[in-house]
Amino acid sequence: MDSQAKNLNEQEQKEDVNMTEKATTAEAEVQNNAEQATEEAPVAQEAVTEQAPEEQPVAAEEAETPAEEPAETKDEPAQPAEETAEEPAAKETEKAQKAYVSKAEILARLKEIVDSQANPIKEEVEHLKTQFYKIHIAEREAQLKAYLENGGDPEKYQIQPDDEEEAFKAEMGVIKERRAKVFQQQETEKQENLAKKLGIIERIKSMITSPEEANKAYPEFKELQQKWREIKAVPAEKANELWRNYQLYVEQFYDLLKLNNEAREYDFKKNLELKTKLCEAAEKLSEEEDVISAFHQLQELHQQYREIGPVTKDLREEIWTRFKTASTVINKRHQQHFEALRANEEENLARKTALCEKVEAIAAEENKGASDWEKHTKEIIEVQNEWKTIGFAPQKMNVKIFERFRAACDDFFARKASYFKEMKERFAENAEKKRVLVEKAQALADSTDWKSTSDKLIALQKEWKTIGTVPKKLGDQLWNDFLTACNKFFEARNAANAGTRSEERENLGKKREIIAELKKLVEDKAADAQDKVQSLVEQYSQIGHVPFKEKDKLYKEYHEVLDTIYKELNISTARRRLDNFRTNLKNVAKRGEDALDNERTRLMRHYEQLKQEIQTYENNLGFLNAASKKGSTLIDEMKRKVQKLKDDYSLTREKIKAIDAQNAAQENEEETDEEA
Repeated sequence: MDSQAKNLNEQEQKEDVNMTEKATTAEAEVQNNAEQATEEAPVAQEAVTEQAPEEQPVAAEEAETPAEEPAETKDEPAQPAEETAEEPAAKETEKAQKAYVSKAEILARLKEIVDSQANPIKEEVEHLKTQFYKIHIAEREAQLKAYLENGGDPEKYQIQPDDEEEAFKAEMGVIKERRAKVFQQQETEKQENLAKKLGIIERIKSMITSPEEANKAYPEFKELQQKWREIKAVPAEKANELWRNYQLYVEQFYDLLKLNNEAREYDFKKNLELKTKLCEAAEKLSEEEDVISAFHQLQELHQQYREIGPVTKDLREEIWTRFKTASTVINKRHQQHFEALRANEEENLARKTALCEKVEAIAAEENKGASDWEKHTKEIIEVQNEWKTIGFAPQKMNVKIFERFRAACDDFFARKASYFKEMKERFAENAEKKRVLVEKAQALADSTDWKSTSDKLIALQKEWKTIGTVPKKLGDQLWNDFLTACNKFFEARNAANAGTRSEERENLGKKREIIAELKKLVEDKAADAQDKVQSLVEQYSQIGHVPFKEKDKLYKEYHEVLDTIYKELNISTARRRLDNFRTNLKNVAKRGEDALDNERTRLMRHYEQLKQEIQTYENNLGFLNAASKKGSTLIDEMKRKVQKLKDDYSLTREKIKAIDAQNAAQENEEETDEEA
């Protein structure tokens, strides 16, 4: 196989490799999307499929039109000095192509092509391949999105085999083999055509050696010319040289030919008519809307022009100029078309660069929560959809700009996947904590130890509020189970305590009477108010429970009265207790030196115990929800307990100081006695 055949074979192999690479790239992009976990939705990353821009042949008049004919010839004009080689296959990017909506439809068309046994059209096969993988990737992304929305683990996602893709690859393999076979046949045919044309040249060359036989050989010469025209393509690297040799010997034969003027004029006239029709056809091509089609039709006209014999010498330059002028119009339109494409590609590059900057800016924004991630995901998907509507960038930048865009998208979706993976782990941890509380509540639901179990369930409810969120569906189920267990116990307790309601109403009346007496003491300001207050407080504490709905209101009213009494009458229980303690210290000291130390040790233990209790209560205050009515009542109750503990804490500290002062006084007395 000659070098041209090898080059074409290599080109064919590259196209097949590109087909495989695109398929592999499509699979890889779907796999990458599986690793880009989203909150509940894809995120995907929406991967973007990019293709290399189509090759754009540059129209050059030297390559598209025959060389000018020689100015001086004997009887016949020189034919164009070039044989048409296989021209660059300019991809008709602007031609309308059928849009397919399903892979099954594409497979059906592909099978038709395979079953037809005809040589498949490359542009249609490439279009089918592009359409198939566009739909294929969209389906894979949809599968990934559904998997993630159903709570699937992104790291465990696996791409499922696709029978349609395997069938597609099988059909494409058949087409590949057929194209390779056709290519080999074409190369063999070109070699055979080359040998035939070389034989024709040799035969014409032999005719030139016998000038006296030229007239007799004319019929054979015309047959050879006809055979030459019927023989099609030859290897491109041999075409020009082959044509020049053929033209040289044809002209030499005509120089030797001594035909009568009538026959020669007939040939010249016939050739002029044919070339005039080609000129008209070339001129009409300027009206063709499809520039690419007009360009290829012009190449066919040039091939026909080469195969037509000469015209009279005086018309030779004129007919060639007319044909060349018409060709120039088509070539310029062809060149302008691709210049416009290149300008459009530069505009596409600018638009894609702007989208890259936009995605990079979105990816750089801070995401404080799931809503921010979802918001930015939607924005990036919108940008990806806009990207798909933009055509190719210049070939040198097309891959680079796409890699930049994909890198920004991949970075965002990778970080999003990491965020939601951590969130999923937190959800799982919170769900497990709540399951434990549900089990504890269910274990207590049948208890009849009303007071103890009530406290435990209330503690469980407080702990429940401290646990973070879980997915809504699971969270609702856990909450319903927990609430059902709590309600079961409290309904049973309320039913058991129904008989105590009347007693609670009586207790409410008694406590209201004591509160009224305390208010009267504030107004009277009697001298013995302190003793009466103490007596009423003791009576109040001995009265049992009151109705639950009245408890908080009564408690608040009672303590407001006490606060007023202590403020107005200057009653300081703590001060009185401290004074009594100091008075009793002397009696304690008389029992021996160790008595004060023992008392101080006891107070220190009590002091540390109070300190720990205060800290515990203050920590628990942070877990209560002050927004609810129950939470507010509990907070007020605990604050009062804390304040009471703090007062006791301060009193204990003052008692310790009093013991230390008593010890110091004794030591001074002992030192004085020793000095005396």
